[in-house]
Amino acid sequence: MTDAPPPFLNVARSLSGKRWQARACDERLAWALTQGRGLPEIVGRVLAARGVTEESCDGFLNPTLKSLLPDPSRFKDMDRAAERIARAVMDGEPVAVFGDYDVDGATSSALMRRFFRAVGADVRIYIPDRIAEGYGPNGPALLRLKAEGVRLVVTVDCGISAFAALEAAAGAGLDVVVLDHHAAEPRLPPAVALVNPNRLDEDGAYRTLCAAGVTFLAVVAVNRLLRAAGFYKDRAEPNLMEWLDLVALGTVCDVVPLVGLNRALVSQGLKVMARRANPGLTALADVAGAKDRPDAYQAGYVLGPRVNAGGRVGASDLGARLLSTDDPIEAMELAQKLEAHNAERRTVEAAVLEEALAGIDSHAGERAELVYAVGHGWHPGVIGIVAARLKERYSRPACVIAMVPGPDGTLVGKASGRSVRGVDLGAAVIAARQEGLLIAGGGHRMAAGFTVAEDKLEALREFLTGRIAEEVAAAPLVPTLELDGALSVGAANARLVDTLDKLGPYGTGNAEPRFALADARVLRADVVGEKHVRCILQGSDGARLNAIAFRALDNELGKGLLHGRGSPFHLAGVLRVNRWNGTESIQLLIDDAAPAQ
Repeated sequence: MTDAPPPFLNVARSLSGKRWQARACDERLAWALTQGRGLPEIVGRVLAARGVTEESCDGFLNPTLKSLLPDPSRFKDMDRAAERIARAVMDGEPVAVFGDYDVDGATSSALMRRFFRAVGADVRIYIPDRIAEGYGPNGPALLRLKAEGVRLVVTVDCGISAFAALEAAAGAGLDVVVLDHHAAEPRLPPAVALVNPNRLDEDGAYRTLCAAGVTFLAVVAVNRLLRAAGFYKDRAEPNLMEWLDLVALGTVCDVVPLVGLNRALVSQGLKVMARRANPGLTALADVAGAKDRPDAYQAGYVLGPRVNAGGRVGASDLGARLLSTDDPIEAMELAQKLEAHNAERRTVEAAVLEEALAGIDSHAGERAELVYAVGHGWHPGVIGIVAARLKERYSRPACVIAMVPGPDGTLVGKASGRSVRGVDLGAAVIAARQEGLLIAGGGHRMAAGFTVAEDKLEALREFLTGRIAEEVAAAPLVPTLELDGALSVGAANARLVDTLDKLGPYGTGNAEPRFALADARVLRADVVGEKHVRCILQGSDGARLNAIAFRALDNELGKGLLHGRGSPFHLAGVLRVNRWNGTESIQLLIDDAAPAQ
């Protein structure tokens, strides 16, 4: 067993308690990319660290759907799904789309509705209430849709584990097509078609697609069938590319790897988003004050949380309604409602997180294989975010369980879990359901959701802990921060940022480059806005740079910067263009820092 490499810049424990490490990189490849493309050396390192080769470089820098979009028919059941949906369009059958209440579900639902409208039909969107109905299709809702005349239900971002609900639908003669991406089991529920790149009989080549990506491929397949049937002889064929803004939003917000097809969908979708053709997205950006050109950061951290807010603390269908409306007035009204719900969500989230932390012994949390928090009165709409916060704090998988009254009045736990790299939490939850420990449950490697009876809480904790113990043991015990290299303050300039922008979109699987500014002196540090710490840095080369650490006032990072005025630090973060009052400047968004030794 070889010794671990020394920490980057000798930072074994930063102000945030992290060990810094250099991102793994093929030095010879980095040099070849630098020389062959005329790039700055640091950019060559960034490309090489992301697996870009000399042969793949052009495709990475310019991802196109023409070269990356697969034939939809390669997926199991896709042709059956497309045939059934196309028949419903041509015959004018009543159709409903049953979606999830998160961004992926909302974008998938809106995409399907926009397609139906474009071909002269329409669909009803049904998004279940998070608290009253829970995740995914449920029997009563499907039977109610059937009674109201619906002939076909298309589930998006859900359905692959809805055995009881789909059995009820089949028994009632209601056709269901499932478009999902969550982990599947060997046994599949009854449906006309189940399209899912994570079916066990798929080859796994597209297993990282989110539901919006799967739905887009289904729309491509349906459109192809309609064209072949002469449906467009007397009407205009829709331009499917104009809805890639929805696919991009769903892909970014579902935190799937931005590589291959996903990267192309987001890259092209952000260009569509910049045209501001979707009234809902336009209104949401305006209400949020997002004036910059849309990028993956804006999609994931500005627009996404607001679309999600309806499903978390408001009306679950607000997001899908916003993204599918063509009425600018309605769009603005819905966007304002979501903005208010998002503010409420932040307040509720903070309260639940505080209670969860109070119930977890800090040292026990750091030692446990699984962080497990249970609370009464917690809002189920924020437990996923709280689980993510706990995962980040303890570098362990975390499950947060809100105890709420079930249909029969007894308490049940509505839960959400988030995992760390190398630990498949979704598989553990599915195994727990198969063991009879859960009322319902499913997910994927990094996230899962489940419902558990109160008397099974402790048995579930023991089962999940045992299931993931070996994987957790192999994961890093100390939180790490990966860095793409070190820069002088003077090198953090507009030319570098402009070059790095061409390497986007950034996200999971294509991490935004993070650099360390070594031995930078903090000339000034003060507090601005909502507990942000703003700094002016000066390098040994005399150059200066603005920097900011968001929401850092109450943590060790912010305190260290405020108390370290005049002292040299190594500062880690990403470089962004800051636009303010018509001017542009380069700014470091500080993720972490350590006193320079």
